[in-house]
This record gives sequence, structure tokens and C-alpha cells, in this order.
Amino acid sequence: MYVAVKGGERAIDNAHAWLAEERRGDLNVAELSVAQIREQLSLAVNRVMAEGSLYDPDLAALAIKQARGDMIEAIFLIRAYRTTLPRFGASAPVETADMACDRRISATFKDAPGGQVLGPTFDYTHRLLDFALVAEGEASAVERGEARAEPTPHITEFLNKEGLIQTEVDSEDVPGDLTREPLELPANRPLRLQALTRGDEGFVLSMAYSTQRGYARNHAFVGELRIGKVPVEMEIPELGFAIEVGEIELTECETVNQFQGSKTEPPQFTRGYGLVFGQSERKAISMALVDRALRWEELGEDNLGAPAQDEEFVLYHSDNIQATGFLEHIKLPHYVDFQSELELIRKLRREAMENTMPVQEAAE
Repeated sequence: MYVAVKGGERAIDNAHAWLAEERRGDLNVAELSVAQIREQLSLAVNRVMAEGSLYDPDLAALAIKQARGDMIEAIFLIRAYRTTLPRFGASAPVETADMACDRRISATFKDAPGGQVLGPTFDYTHRLLDFALVAEGEASAVERGEARAEPTPHITEFLNKEGLIQTEVDSEDVPGDLTREPLELPANRPLRLQALTRGDEGFVLSMAYSTQRGYARNHAFVGELRIGKVPVEMEIPELGFAIEVGEIELTECETVNQFQGSKTEPPQFTRGYGLVFGQSERKAISMALVDRALRWEELGEDNLGAPAQDEEFVLYHSDNIQATGFLEHIKLPHYVDFQSELELIRKLRREAMENTMPVQEAAE
């Protein structure tokens, strides 16, 4: 007979203590500080902020430390903390054309108005381990470039002057908020973009890659990829105007996609869009490709049955916190459920044996 394993509160306390010991590691090695994680593991911090839906580098670094580097666990911690915060209001839409760009590139125009800014990136490095990083001591200072301070117009604006790209129409409707309301389908584009920007990077990347391999009609160029800081403004009712409350770092990607036209739209270029907290180029590009694939219906295209065109499949399976919760719950006690299935299997085996015995006897 199967019985429940008994441990209770004492066993759980011991598990917590063991976890803390494992997190600290060898006491002869200096402890990693939150500041070190924030400054030296910034790309990991950016991912936690984006998928946790909370822009706070210090808290994201703390979550990474507490989670022992488990990114999804860190994202879970940030989302849980976010639910405890009061909401004072909503900020105005940020103007990414006013971004102070640390990096700004275009794959469509070599001589892009405003120039190309290569910025900090792995794109031009050799994928070789740098064993100099193992050496202790401070790294030598290197000269870095300056962010482009003046406003940088978007590449797609120049295409739009010739009417070659679909015009995006501003809506007066206030978009829904996935952090406060559950996702409902069909979802409009603002909600889809919210789901993608906080979706699991690996999943969104996989969906984007599938579109490039032919599982959607999605031949894209990176019209522009930009990274930099933008001011955040908030309307203050008592003042009657908006004031700047801070600034955040963003990665924005606009793809330019070929479109041969449909029954409702003329031949033109169309857009995919991605916007993510911090420097998250892979995520922003992936998001833009999937965004474009999901627009098949509004553009009057045929649904090719591609996974990236299936709104329900993409949006419901991109959330790594929901996926983790559902996946990991199966390791929790299911003793009663298993007992019922165990008895069912035993019963079916008895019936099968009883049915085969007369056949064997007759054969003998």
C-alpha cells in the first residue's frame, strides 16, 4: 500500500536552509553582490525585467541572485513582487524617435539618415573564449563611444514618404493591461505585443525562426534596430501637464516585410514591431517577426496553418511563468490521483487475464 511521505514544516525549513547554503556556494569565494550582477550581468537583468514586466535593475539583480541564476525563477519572483505594488497612474507613450541611441543600425539602408551607430554588441566579436577574463583584478579602461543625443527619425518614415509602407493608424482606445487582466482571445495588436514582450525569449525566438524557415509567409528585413534611453512622462492632474518622472532603456525593432497585396490591401511593405526593456536585441527582432506573422487576418492574407500564425498557440504558450507553474505542479503530491489510476490498471490487467484464460484453455 502506498502512503504519503511525512516531513512537514521541519523538512521544509531544512530544505530552505540547504537552498541558502547551495546559493552561497564555497565560503572561500567572495560573495556576488547585487551591484555586481546589475552592472556585469546586465543582459540577464534586462531579460528578467522584460519578462517580469517591471523595470527595476536592482530588483531584477536581486531576483537573479536569490534564484541562483535560474532566469525563469527570477522572473517569477519579480512578477510576484510586482503584484504587491500600488499603481498611481499611467505614463504617456514614450517617444522612441527622441531616444538617445547607444546603438542604431539598419539592414535596409547603408547610408541611413542619422547614421549607423554600432554600439555595444557581440555581432562583431569572435566567438572565442577570452581567458583574460579569468585573471583577477580590474579590467583596463577602454574608450567608449557616446550615445547619439539628437533625435533620430525612424527609417520607416522615409519609406512612408513614398507611400511604400503601410501606414500605422494611432488609436484613441486605451490598450488593455495584461498585468492586471487575463488574456482573452481574440486579442488586438496591443495585447499581442504585450504578451510577446513579456513572453519567454526562447519560445518567441523559436516561433520567429519557424517563420524564416517557411512556416509563414514572412520575408523580413530589419528596417531598424535601436537601443537607448528614453524619458518617461506622466500627466499630473493637479498641474495640468506632463512631467518627466525618469528614463528607461529600451530596444526597438521595426521589420520591413514584403507584401504582394490582398483583396483589402494594395502591394506595399508592411511592418513587424518589437519593443523590450533594456538591451534585448534577439528578443526584439523575434517579437517583430512573430508580430508580423500574427497580422495575417487584418492584412487579408491566407492562413497557411503555421504555428506562428496561430494566435491561441503563440500567446498562451509564450508565458514562461504559466508554463512553469503547470509543468512543475506535477512534481507535487498526487498520491490520491495515482492510487485511483493504480487500482484502475490492476483492474484492467485482471480483466485482461480473465479474458485470455478461456482462450488458452480452449487452445490446449
